[in-house]
Amino acid sequence: MNPKSIILFDGICNLCNGAINFVIAHDSNNHFQFASLQSEFGKALLLKYKIKNTSLDTFLLVENDQIFIKSTAALRVCKSLGFPFYFAFSFIAIPLFFRDSIYNWVAKNRYQWFGKSATCSIPTPELIDKFLG
Repeated sequence: MNPKSIILFDGICNLCNGAINFVIAHDSNNHFQFASLQSEFGKALLLKYKIKNTSLDTFLLVENDQIFIKSTAALRVCKSLGFPFYFAFSFIAIPLFFRDSIYNWVAKNRYQWFGKSATCSIPTPELIDKFLG
């Protein structure tokens, strides 16, 4: 049995929460678990992988004991969602500097464009096992 991959995200960001809801809806193989960067579990993973000075605008994926960040993490998640979403992984061929420049621009403006919540979302009872911490 393959261990589940863990997505770390900004729990108060409406864009991030929408992305997590999208992943949950399309994760037919039940491949992912989730934790907010604000949670104790999220903070512990950042320490484990020696990720320092991580602001909440960073999307992270822990997969097979490796950590991926920003655009690389997002594209790897798409790859795991299957058809038709895995086609997005072809954007991995775009140089990292360019991909992460676009990622950083969206991340910098996400609260202004999409808003934020006062607190992290609480998963429904049906989804509680998918969330860590």
